[in-house]
Amino acid sequence: MEPYYAVIFTSRQTKNIEGYSEMSDLMETLAKQQPGFLGMESARNEVGITVSYWQNLENIKNWKANLDHLTAQQKGRKQWYSYYKVRICKVEREYEFER
Repeated sequence: MEPYYAVIFTSRQTKNIEGYSEMSDLMETLAKQQPGFLGMESARNEVGITVSYWQNLENIKNWKANLDHLTAQQKGRKQWYSYYKVRICKVEREYEFER
């Protein structure tokens, strides 16, 4: 397996999340259409964590610059998030267990 990249988006939401669910669904749909997209995992309680997987850094850069994604980022800063952090990591190895 070739190394690939993970973008880890950790966030806390404000109380004003009107329109968030719809935008989140749209971003997932659009991300899946981007070159180099490999998958996504997400969980939310008090803190939300979304990890998206990409073939290379260029793919990540292009997704960050996507106009619809830029709109979602701006709305997130203005309305939906009280905090967020983005980490980009190179995945050298993976393994899994499934029953």
